[in-house]
Parts: sequence; C-alpha cells; structure tokens
Amino acid sequence: MLPNQLPRQGVTPTLARFVAQTKWQDIPDSVRHEAKRALLNFFAVAIAGCRTAPIDMALKSLSEFSGGRQATIVGRSERIDALSAAFLNAAGANVFDYCDTHLPTVVHPTSPLAPAVLAVAELREVTGPEFLLAFILGFEIECRVGGAVSPGHYPKGWHITSTCGVFGAAAGAAKLLKLSEAQIVWALGNASTQSAGLCECLGWPAKSVSVGNAARNGLFSALLAEKGFEGPPEPIAGPQGFLAAMGEPPNWSALLDGLGKTWEVANNSIKPYPAGFVIHPLLDLALDWRKQNPGAVVEKVMARGNPLLVQRTDRPEVATGRESQVSLQHAVAAALVLGKAGLEQFTDACVNDPRVSAMRKRISVAGDAKISTIAVDMEFTTADGKVHKMSTQAAKGSAANPLKDSEIERKLRDEAQSWNARHDIQPLIDAVWSLDKAGDVSTLAKLATPQ
Repeated sequence: MLPNQLPRQGVTPTLARFVAQTKWQDIPDSVRHEAKRALLNFFAVAIAGCRTAPIDMALKSLSEFSGGRQATIVGRSERIDALSAAFLNAAGANVFDYCDTHLPTVVHPTSPLAPAVLAVAELREVTGPEFLLAFILGFEIECRVGGAVSPGHYPKGWHITSTCGVFGAAAGAAKLLKLSEAQIVWALGNASTQSAGLCECLGWPAKSVSVGNAARNGLFSALLAEKGFEGPPEPIAGPQGFLAAMGEPPNWSALLDGLGKTWEVANNSIKPYPAGFVIHPLLDLALDWRKQNPGAVVEKVMARGNPLLVQRTDRPEVATGRESQVSLQHAVAAALVLGKAGLEQFTDACVNDPRVSAMRKRISVAGDAKISTIAVDMEFTTADGKVHKMSTQAAKGSAANPLKDSEIERKLRDEAQSWNARHDIQPLIDAVWSLDKAGDVSTLAKLATPQ
C-alpha cells in the first residue's frame, strides 16, 4: 500500500464522537437555513415521484410483507412500516433525478437521508431542532465519506448516492435515537457492510432499489445498534473496511479536515431541471439560446464540459423517458425544440417525438478536465453557417448560482398541484421554515399528503 492508502485507526470513532457530541447551538444559522431548503426540495421531488410506476410496484411488493402502519409515504394516503416507508420515500425522491446534489461528490444527499429521519420522527417524539440537527449531521457524514472516495468512486460505476447515502441515513437516525458514541460506531459498521449501488442501473427503475435501500438500511443499522448489535471498531478506515474495499486512495482531508467548523450542506445545489446535474449548465444555455433565437434553425451543437458529463450522459440513443434523464443529447434537443426542460420533457412521449429525435443526432460532446461540473462551453451552428458560442461558469441551482427560497417553494407548489390541484401545500412550507421552533415533527410528512 502507498502511504495515503494505509488504513487509519480512529476515523469512525472520530465521526461517531462528532455525531454524538454536536449540539443544536453548534450549528450556524446559515447552515440551518440550507437544511430547510434541502428539506423543502425533498418534499417537492418526493411528491413528484410518489406515484410513478416503480414506486407503485415497490409499494405493492413491500405491502405483502409489512404488518405495520407506522409511517407516512410522502404524497400518498397509504401507511406502512417505518423501514419500508424509508425505502419508498427515498426511491420516490430520486426516481426523477430531480433531487439535490452535493457538488464536490455528486452525491444526492437528501434522498436517502430525509426518509430515514422522517421515519424516526414518526416512531419517537422528536422536536424540530433535534430533527434538523440530525439531518445536518447525517448530511455531513454522508458527504464526507463520499469525499473520501472521490473523484474515482463514481466513474468506476459506484452509484455514490447509494453507497454513501447509507452512512448519512445511519448517522442521522442514530442521532435522533440518542445513541452513544460506541453505538454510533456500530451503526456505521452495520451501514458499511450494506453499502451498494451501481451506475449501470441509472436510467432504469433498478436504480431506485439501491437508493431506497440506502435509506432503509441506514435506519435499520441505527435501530440494530440501539439494541446492542455490535460492529467492528473501524468499519470505514480499517484494513478491510469501506475505504479499502472501494480501492480508492482515500482523500483523508475531505473526510476529517474542518469537522464541525465547515459544513457540507453549504455546498449543496438544488435542481431546477429533472435531469443529471452535469447536464444543467447545458440546459441553461440551450434554453437561453432558444429564447434569444426563436426562429433560428440549429444544424449542429457541440458541447465541451467536465469529463463526468461525457462519462455519464453522452447517450445520443435513448428509448425511454427514464433513460433520457441522463442523456445530454436528449435534454438539449428537447430544450431547443420545445423551449422547456420540465418533467414532461423527460417522458417516453418526448423521447419519441420525431423533432426531438432528429435534433438529438445533431448534438455531440467532448470532455475537458479544466472545466468544472457546473460549467460548460457550447457552440450552436445554424442553417446559415454561423457559429454562435456560449458558455456558463455556474449552472442555475448550484451553490455558486443558487435558487432563491421562493423558487424552491414554487417547485414544491408546482409538484403538489400537478397531480392534485386542491392540495394546499402552504402548511408544509410554513412547517419546514419554522422547524427550529417546532416541539413535535411527527406530522411533518403527513402535510405532504392531500387531506
């Protein structure tokens, strides 16, 4: 082993101590606010995904084995056991690739984390500050573990939201369960041995299995630890622990530096479009181009972006709406042809639109390591032979160009009303913004379901 690959003792206990000892008073106001923004966005995307075919099928299957009605399925009237609710809410929140993104790692942190802490809040008495604190700490652990295996983990084919989301769900649930430092180490050990998820499944319902499992297994890990279910003393950094198994030279600084002083939720981004976040800068430019040049005929589009853009979204041939969410060619084509980039532009019908299909063939991409994941350069060649160059350094929704609070609220309102126009979502919005004053959050998820 190289020096930076050597296992280290004390990493998991350090993280466990941080989770156990951090208090609400230690969290800056700006971090608390970012957590609320992430939760508002979670409810928007969970409502959007809660009635999709993958969630319907998963609910039908899980209901056959569930004897409980402990917890809420966001956006639906059915109730189910807490572990299954965590699975379904995480899968639903991520099914459209519309969830938040931690830019340094490309983890979608809230999808596996929020369902786990919401489930605990329906099992135990939890205050708003306790809930937010657990969410923030789970977010921190999830993204720091993700940072330790980045940048090589995701390009190798590991679905980092799933593989690292289980750690966040376990840490957040452990904090709400008031576990000791030793029990939190066990919870993280239980989580580490359940870490799984493959990028090969992106664009297919199978992707939702690992995201749902990240929430369910993280919650299960904490509940086991509460009962005394022991794990190894160093499951993350041990000789055969998570980091060693992943085969990446660990980024120790991302894992531990500044712990408790800097906060990963500050690096969060919230998506305005239901597609892979690396596609977002292209959509910004394509939509701007269409708006500025409504009558122009585009013959060719060339994009130059981060290598991750090429690795994950260079998919000119797609057959389904699910696949189209990770196809830069489809996203740009739909934006240019239709002037929109909402959920309707990532459906089977849009994929099969002859105009969009023809435009997809005119779009190509090249990778450039000097370009960040939130930036892109594009060239639009029109029928008159002119080449029009555009670029952006910060996609809309990124931490460098964030959505306004009002835009996140609008996203939630739009998704709530898209399938039930009578659903008044304002009480949920008010409840999230006032979480730091709430004495009980057991009914928070219920506000996402029309009464």
